[in-house]
Amino acid sequence: MGQLYATSRLLVNYPEPYRSQILDYLFKPNFGASLHILKVEIGGDGQTTDGTEPSHMHYALDENYFRGYEWWLMKEAKKRNPNIILMGLPWSFPGWLGKGFNWPYVNLQLTAYYITTWIVGAKQHHDLDIDYIGIWNERSFDINYIKVLRKMLNDQGLHQVKIIASDNLWEPISTSILFDPELFKVVDVIGAHYPGTRTVKDAVLTEKKLWSSEDFSTVNSDLGAGCWGRILNQNYINGFMTSSIAWNLVASYYPQLPYGRCGLMTAQEPWSGHYQVDSPIWVSAHTTQFTQPGWYYLKTVGHLEKGGSYVALTDGLGNLTIIIETMSHKHSMCIRPFLPYFNVSHQLAHFTLKGSFSEIPELQVWYTKLGTPSEKYLFQQLDSIWLLDSGSNFTLELEEDELFTLTTLTSGRKGSYPPPPPSKPFPHSYKEDFNVDYPFFSEAPNFADQTGVFEYFMNIEDPGEHRFTLRQVLNQRPITWAADASSTISIIGDYTWSNLTIKCDVYIETPERGGVFIAGRVNKGGILIRSARGIFFWIFSNGTYRVTGDLAGWLVYAMGHADVTAKEWYTLTLTIKGHLSSGMLNGRPLWRKVHTSFPKNGWAAIGTHSFAFAQFDNFHVEASH
Repeated sequence: MGQLYATSRLLVNYPEPYRSQILDYLFKPNFGASLHILKVEIGGDGQTTDGTEPSHMHYALDENYFRGYEWWLMKEAKKRNPNIILMGLPWSFPGWLGKGFNWPYVNLQLTAYYITTWIVGAKQHHDLDIDYIGIWNERSFDINYIKVLRKMLNDQGLHQVKIIASDNLWEPISTSILFDPELFKVVDVIGAHYPGTRTVKDAVLTEKKLWSSEDFSTVNSDLGAGCWGRILNQNYINGFMTSSIAWNLVASYYPQLPYGRCGLMTAQEPWSGHYQVDSPIWVSAHTTQFTQPGWYYLKTVGHLEKGGSYVALTDGLGNLTIIIETMSHKHSMCIRPFLPYFNVSHQLAHFTLKGSFSEIPELQVWYTKLGTPSEKYLFQQLDSIWLLDSGSNFTLELEEDELFTLTTLTSGRKGSYPPPPPSKPFPHSYKEDFNVDYPFFSEAPNFADQTGVFEYFMNIEDPGEHRFTLRQVLNQRPITWAADASSTISIIGDYTWSNLTIKCDVYIETPERGGVFIAGRVNKGGILIRSARGIFFWIFSNGTYRVTGDLAGWLVYAMGHADVTAKEWYTLTLTIKGHLSSGMLNGRPLWRKVHTSFPKNGWAAIGTHSFAFAQFDNFHVEASH
């Protein structure tokens, strides 16, 4: 369990010790969620829900295995749990793979090569062994591509890397596997997204491992915890799925982006150090702390008479774990799919341990009650159940919205740290000069790329003030997964900001057609970035400026001549106050008193016109609500 894509953007710049504490709650065995699987995005330069992640190959001859934060995250997970299973899956792909088409299967060999380099790079540069590789998230699969990928992995000696397909629906992949013996041979796992605990006949007929390879996606309140508790059991009971992977791992992105707070826990304030260990962490622990990959389900699993369900697992060495959930319909609805009505009521459940399990003397008991002021009942250890006098029989009284784990393992633990610092808004005054000699991460803190990729850059020729900058590094549109905007943009700051002054040095690299902007009150991001509104101040290398009310540039408030050319540094200043805004170029007024009534608030942003190289330096924002 556990997955992310462009959702840990803010986690990486948390100060210590808080960053390590968050990672412990996620990955440290017998501490918190103790995740068994980490599924990561293979960054492809395109928007994947809440941002873009950089590719290891922006261009055909470019390879760099130190961009983004996925490598770091996998290493941190492995540090805590050396046995964690690692999976990689692409969402978008860099544009050069498409040869002019928005399609990754134009050249099957090339795309398979690109994916294989990522797996090889993980090993060579980070000593990470990738266990599973996916095809293309929630998009078409190409049967021949899957076969080419397998062959290329084998040619590189990566026989141990297993293929999961297709990270979409059960069909048509299940039928394809049944009708194509060669495809049958190369697919190891069928992964479906948001299966609603159900599978289909053809998937079962393949006799492959079935996984819910993306699930949950629900706000991490007690409702989300109820959703997660119910599907963790019932994905197996109803659909024979032996793995459930939650999107997303940790809500570590600006909360007003799509699916805000849909993580197992919340860490969206690196500037304050504040984070929250939400109830889905402890629901996870009920399963993850008392089972391991390699354990298997017993045949005795199923639904309880008056609602709820139970599963039992063993390691085959005498250990036993039973997980019982009684989530009510009202308190366990996931964001998708639709959940048909069912009823759960107070009941007594009788259990008998038979066979070799009848020798078990006692079971440890862990308990969670959701939906009440639940702090005192999240993953609490209760008194053990003693079995020797009772003939291996016991009875549990069950109310709704409860979770019980009964286990022979004594290693369970509710890990804790002192409370983190209190929550604080993003600082009202924020400066970033990008002067980092050897940056540990390729991206500057708190800038969240929504189209395009912005990376630390060193101008070797520039001895002066602009030696270290932030550069937009894509010059062609990626093979998109979502509707990336036509212009690149990176957002920063506090969504509630209304009145603010943004100042930034900008450098257009493309003559004639190049352009850059700074913006305020940007009101949308993630998969909605194309329709972002705000106040955008553009300058272009053809000697013009524009003020627009949207990123697409359709709502033009003002335009005119500006003394601007490519390959020169300029300072832009945008001031927004109430209904009026004004702009300065190199400290001189260029336009003023432009009237805008919408949006009322939003993030600050920088970006470029279309996919083109440009640089930014000395970013400074002063905000007042």
